[in-house]
Amino acid sequence: MMSGHGLMWGNLYSPDKPKVRKRIDWRRIGALFLPYWQAEALVLLCIVVSAVLGLVPGFMTAHIIDVALPRKSLPTLGIDLAVIVASALTGAAVGVAQGYLNSLVGEGIMRDIRTGLVSHLHRMPIAFFTGTKTGEIMNRVSNDVDNIDNVVTGTLTQIVTNAVIIFTTAIAMFVWNWRLALLSVFVVPIMILPLGPVGRRMYDVRRRTREQRDRIESITQETLSISGITLIKSFARELFEKRRFYDVSTHLMKLEIRLAMVGRWFLASVGAMVLLGPVIVWLGGGWLAIHNALQIGVIVAFIGFIQTRLYAPAATLAGIQVQIVSALAVFERIFEYLDMTTEPYDEPAAVALPAIHGDITFENVSFGYTEARRVLDGVSFQVKSGQVAAFVGPTGAGKSTITYLVPRFYDPQEGRVLVDGHDVRTVTLESLRRDIGIVMQETYLFHDTVANNLRYGKPDATEQEMVAAATAANIHDFIASLPDGYNTVVGERGHKLSGGERQRLAIARVLLKDPRILILDEATSSLDSHSEAAIQAALERLMRGRTSLVIAHRLSTVLSADVIFVIERGRIVEQGTHAELLARNGSYARLYHRQFRDEPVATL
Repeated sequence: MMSGHGLMWGNLYSPDKPKVRKRIDWRRIGALFLPYWQAEALVLLCIVVSAVLGLVPGFMTAHIIDVALPRKSLPTLGIDLAVIVASALTGAAVGVAQGYLNSLVGEGIMRDIRTGLVSHLHRMPIAFFTGTKTGEIMNRVSNDVDNIDNVVTGTLTQIVTNAVIIFTTAIAMFVWNWRLALLSVFVVPIMILPLGPVGRRMYDVRRRTREQRDRIESITQETLSISGITLIKSFARELFEKRRFYDVSTHLMKLEIRLAMVGRWFLASVGAMVLLGPVIVWLGGGWLAIHNALQIGVIVAFIGFIQTRLYAPAATLAGIQVQIVSALAVFERIFEYLDMTTEPYDEPAAVALPAIHGDITFENVSFGYTEARRVLDGVSFQVKSGQVAAFVGPTGAGKSTITYLVPRFYDPQEGRVLVDGHDVRTVTLESLRRDIGIVMQETYLFHDTVANNLRYGKPDATEQEMVAAATAANIHDFIASLPDGYNTVVGERGHKLSGGERQRLAIARVLLKDPRILILDEATSSLDSHSEAAIQAALERLMRGRTSLVIAHRLSTVLSADVIFVIERGRIVEQGTHAELLARNGSYARLYHRQFRDEPVATL
């Protein structure tokens, strides 16, 4: 039986595999705004009202010059000035309302993008994280999203605002005097035409800049983590890392300079057009005024219009358009992650797994992380409910891979994995993983309190339940001795605790979850004898009454298992109890005698 998901997971996220880039479109970006259409409608209304109010000072200025002053009428002058002040105050109030609504929409969209991206990444298969640098993932979630903040919170509104200003101003100018209006709009197309090639060039440079930032983020993540900095110091590689970071940063610096310079000559020419326009209007309008075909107030008003409400918005649009095209490179990177295939969605016919007993069956299972090499080849076995099954064998034989297939971290390319007779691909992921607990060799703890780390296995656990779990895991007395007890913060990845203490916390966390199936992957590896004894005692309580799959290089931890499977090159070469396997004098016996030739054996 073939599984498309399993084959895909093994190959899609290889770091050497070229990524297929997909150009995004405005419709997809526009869809981000749909949930906020009511606030957007109010923003549009505010923009239109502000644009109309912005025309009032120009008309009043012309009226003052051509009517109020020639007539020497103070009442008329007072009314004109009062209208200007009233329009300004009203416009300011509308601007405040628009700013609030715009922030509401923009920040809401940013929240949705961040949440959607992180949620999508949480559903990505394990293969994605093993094939992608953590720094690259963090850069896309943090920096890339931050880089589109200005676009969704202000830039798009600026586009609409400036477009409405230009549109309303052009209509007013043509209605007022079509000849001056034609002269005024003459240079606008010259300001807009070069936008396409400049934007495409900036798009390319911005994309390369973001890729280089991925590299910097990855280096930072690797070298500034606790494990990374310990490795650097132990090998005295500080100077090497400084040079490596300097080289990558220099490449980024050159790209940023190139990005800053793209379109500079174009933007400079736009600035020149802003000065050329009024000269043309003064020339044409002056000729009409000399021949008594136009009043001076109209010319002055037109100059004010084209400088503040025509050319300036057009120049702003030119700069914004270049920024938008550049920002598309960042949108592309975000959508590239959102378009990646997540863990297999539950099949339409998938059912919730009922309360299970814990029977596990592998039927002729084959699996490989890549097409070139299989890790498992025709593996078949059965573990009955409540049994302890141990998997032993050399490193790379496929022991951990077997346990990854039970909770569907991966799917096999061939064969079936059954829990209580249910193919795990036919039940919902949530119901399957609900009854599986895992204790790994490298325990992960959040930079949080002991209590919150424990409750990660059961969010609604009471204090009594936490104490009972910690006591069973042989860690309660230690927690009680901490300055803040269960409210003590354990530090980054739990590094304020020893390896044995972290492991016992992990065991207590799984005890709180109370799963029917337990997976222990090298749970006592690399610990001192005192810590190992304490953990083995905790594990004995943890495994009691549960189906347990135990992986260990130290055979002392699996001697009392109900069944032991010996794995070599992806196949089960032997299976039986400890006594049975010793009597066969095969692979297991050789492993046993090699480990315990000169040392006593302690059973679990």
